[in-house]
Amino acid sequence: MSQDYSDENILLGRNPVREALRAGRPINKILLAGGDSPPLRELGRLAREAGIPVQQVDRAKLDKMAGGLPHQGVIAFASVRDYVEVDEILARAGEKPFLVILDEINDPHNLGAILRSADAAGVHGVVIPRRRSASLTPAVARASAGAVEYVPVARVTNIVRTVESLKEKGIWIVGAHMEGQLYWKASLDGPLALVIGGEEKGLGRLVREKCDQLVSLPMLGRVSSLNASVAAALLSYEVLRQRGRAQYERLSHRGRL
Repeated sequence: MSQDYSDENILLGRNPVREALRAGRPINKILLAGGDSPPLRELGRLAREAGIPVQQVDRAKLDKMAGGLPHQGVIAFASVRDYVEVDEILARAGEKPFLVILDEINDPHNLGAILRSADAAGVHGVVIPRRRSASLTPAVARASAGAVEYVPVARVTNIVRTVESLKEKGIWIVGAHMEGQLYWKASLDGPLALVIGGEEKGLGRLVREKCDQLVSLPMLGRVSSLNASVAAALLSYEVLRQRGRAQYERLSHRGRL
């Protein structure tokens, strides 16, 4: 089945993409036509220096995506807003940060829904991987019902290394996994990062092994798991509940990040 790109912020052509890279515009991914063209090599180099994923594709695929418009062998997918650094989220959060880390959430509607519940539950920021993950597209923005404007999102190269770095900073890493402790029995009121796995495979093995604790949601019916965005919402609100009334009152009056 062919992929639908009608809902992406697309930049076509060498000059628009080059200037977007030089201006530091947030870009999710760049597609380059195969071949050894010096201008395309330059664009690939600029993108990699900026940490932007680059994919080599057939020119016919670019022709189809461009819908007959000239693309000169390059198409870029631009983000709907800037990404931030994880340290920036921590600096804004203060002494008791609450982060949500998403391990390869690929459905943009799930990502948008998670941002919406994260905003409602007082999450200080969301972390996603650069690759194999939904990014900040118009579809995500719509599914978030505006929360994309308020919840900072950091995009990192390696989730495992990010988890290790957070642990060194004294943040407790809690992963959602069916073999974990029932979530209401877990202590979730300290500096914390909640890790939610992808829609199909859940938490990756390496990420799971790095978690300080695993928590689960009870499943009394015949379906073995919940949608990732539903799990994220339930667990986020449990963190809010455990942080208590004082935390709720502070969050209800706080300024937006």
